[in-house]
Amino acid sequence: MRAFLFPGQGSQKLKMGLDLYQNFTEAKDVFDEVDSALSQNLSSIIFGDDADALNKTENTQPALFAVSMATLKVIENQSGKKITELCDMVAGHSLGEYSALCAAEVMPISVGARLLKVRAKAMAEAVPAGLGAMMAIIGLDIDTVRKVCEKASTETEKCSVANDNCPGQIVISGHKSAIEKAEGIAKEMGARKSVILPVSVPAHCPLMASAKEVVEEALSEITLKNPIVSFVSNRTAEIATDAKDIKEHLALQMVNGVRFRESVDFMISKGVDNFAEIGSGNVLSGLVKRCTDKAVSTPVGSVETISEFLKTL
Repeated sequence: MRAFLFPGQGSQKLKMGLDLYQNFTEAKDVFDEVDSALSQNLSSIIFGDDADALNKTENTQPALFAVSMATLKVIENQSGKKITELCDMVAGHSLGEYSALCAAEVMPISVGARLLKVRAKAMAEAVPAGLGAMMAIIGLDIDTVRKVCEKASTETEKCSVANDNCPGQIVISGHKSAIEKAEGIAKEMGARKSVILPVSVPAHCPLMASAKEVVEEALSEITLKNPIVSFVSNRTAEIATDAKDIKEHLALQMVNGVRFRESVDFMISKGVDNFAEIGSGNVLSGLVKRCTDKAVSTPVGSVETISEFLKTL
């Protein structure tokens, strides 16, 4: 069984997807559709030379989405197969859930792009600059990291697990003061390494409450369809089949952690032994490798890697 995985923030790089844009009409059409949906020439930022512009959250999220969707359309068109023939499950990491849902025909590309623009803007505006932070903790299990967060948190300054990525790699998020306190506590509890991440938005924690409300409102104004291929939710690490539940998951995702490790474990328990990372980079493939030795994961996001992937179908 195969699952398609869709990357999240941190997988972006300048000129990602450019070779697809230049070689496949179906890929160009996706970038054009996203540009049109956003009333913005996002493609010029993706294919340009200004890393700061691409790394701005409002651009990063729809940009990664566009590359994933362009990659998927090339795979579908070149193979002549539908998503239901290409994979058995889809999942994404954080914003990658929107890519996974578009792949599963829950929403069209234009809607996914606009939702991500709203989501990213709301996240950027949710917390004053300098108040929040995120930190990766290496070498501790999830239960120990939760204890670290409990010890570092007070009534007014809190941190919590944001991304359970793979065994021994967990990201926490929250008030900067609590994160800084957690760094010392993690070291005392045996962490090999703690790294404050270079991000301005403390994602997937209660500080995103106002962003959750904005996303909730945006979702209330659109109609989603039920997925045509099994979709594994970040929030539950289980399959979500109902459009109403998926709306709830997407809103709650803003203030809850991404359960990627558990999602991989769940998919493997259901028989998945082959993962394809659809879009920019190889971050998720690396995480899968650290999660399990029972499956392989292949990054697919360029002319060359798509060509190789098509040979396996």
